[in-house]
Amino acid sequence: MNYSIIIYIIGWILKLEAAFMALPGITAIIYREEAGYAFLITMALCLLAGIPLTAKKPTNKVFYTKEGFVTVALSWIVLSIVGALPFMFSRTIPHPIDAIFETVSGFTTTGASILAEVESLPHCILFWRSFTHWIGGMGVLVFILCLLPLAGGYHMNLMKAESPGPSVSKLVPKVQSTAKILYAIYFSLTLLEIILLLIGKMPLFDTLCTAFGTAGTGGFGVRNSSIADYSTYLQVVITVFMILFGINFNFYFLLLTKKFMQAFKTEEVRYYLGIIAISIIVIAFNIRHMFGSVGAAIQQASFQVGSIITTTGFATADFNQWPVVSRTILVMLMFVGACAGSTGGGIKVSRFVILCKTVSKELHLYLHPNAVKKVKMDQKSIPHEVVRATNIFMIVYVLIFAVSVLLIGFNNFDLTTNFTAVAATLNNIGPGLELVGPTQNFGMFSFGSKLILIFDMLAGRLEIFPILLLFVRDTWKKF
Repeated sequence: MNYSIIIYIIGWILKLEAAFMALPGITAIIYREEAGYAFLITMALCLLAGIPLTAKKPTNKVFYTKEGFVTVALSWIVLSIVGALPFMFSRTIPHPIDAIFETVSGFTTTGASILAEVESLPHCILFWRSFTHWIGGMGVLVFILCLLPLAGGYHMNLMKAESPGPSVSKLVPKVQSTAKILYAIYFSLTLLEIILLLIGKMPLFDTLCTAFGTAGTGGFGVRNSSIADYSTYLQVVITVFMILFGINFNFYFLLLTKKFMQAFKTEEVRYYLGIIAISIIVIAFNIRHMFGSVGAAIQQASFQVGSIITTTGFATADFNQWPVVSRTILVMLMFVGACAGSTGGGIKVSRFVILCKTVSKELHLYLHPNAVKKVKMDQKSIPHEVVRATNIFMIVYVLIFAVSVLLIGFNNFDLTTNFTAVAATLNNIGPGLELVGPTQNFGMFSFGSKLILIFDMLAGRLEIFPILLLFVRDTWKKF
């Protein structure tokens, strides 16, 4: 285990978080809010810890898969604990577990909140809540790769550990260049959404917070009604961008390099858009009587389908009151999630495609035992390691899900609440059904249950294995 490089990168995480907190600090100055001092104190603490940790560059900058996974897991834990300090220092969320829950929900782009009311919060706190979505959406370690050149090709292990999906590939030969391209696309799409929201006359502060939440597919809003109070135009813009941010960023890279045929032949993107289209049609038909017109039903269905499948979590209606068929589809979309390589959460469309093709292959082999059949995607054979990793991921996912539902069951809430609470946190969505529906919050859970849900949020964002490796004894041995 190369401890020196892990400590060095965590030091950079602390310094970077201090820099990020300058923006809510400036917001506090603009609105003349006393809560701004909480960010000043936290920034000072970050720098006091971060500067000594990065003062000396490690002589050995090489690290392998183990170091990559441990670095990512520890970085996200440190990022979340430090990010919770402004909530506690400002007394906005005084209890440490509640503050960490809110912060982890922000960085993991979950959007589940323990707050029953947000409109009375200081602007700087609201800005920080939403900004954590944008920071966590693409991944803070990917951002560090833009700034911090590491040794050889080993830093790909860092990107693999943080980037969502069954496999990660480089867009260009250098990993640092790949990270820069990803953030350039991310920033450009965010800026485009900000411009379109401003054209729709959304207030600047609301625009920034909403764009951060949409880009990171998070869901923290600045109004108690989430997005319901905004105009239809603004809701449509947000719908479009939620879906866009749920697409694999490799798709945009192919478009930028004018490989249009290759981009639109991407199976995962076609399945993703197909699932969205079918879900919108079925739900719109199912809820048409609730909104007075087919157009309104389609618009509401589109927003909620886009919000749930991309795991953004914004809401324009209380879908907890929708018919059973519509709610069932939304719960199913919680598990499907967005594309791999996007800012969305969930199991990922690509994993379901791989699983379905694996089942088809096994059925074929039952009929033709001597046949040689490979699992393919985009006309390319999927390596056996990826298929095996996908199968193991699903097994571990189901185990964590089942144990989490069992443990939070000691709160004695109904099964639908418990089931969708775990689904909403493990898949990084935000709202569930019943007591954790879009008009409710997670504040009623015990602190023990909140710790379990915090674990679920981190495990879901980091694709389970980086977090689990922290609990394996051999991880910490020096070989």
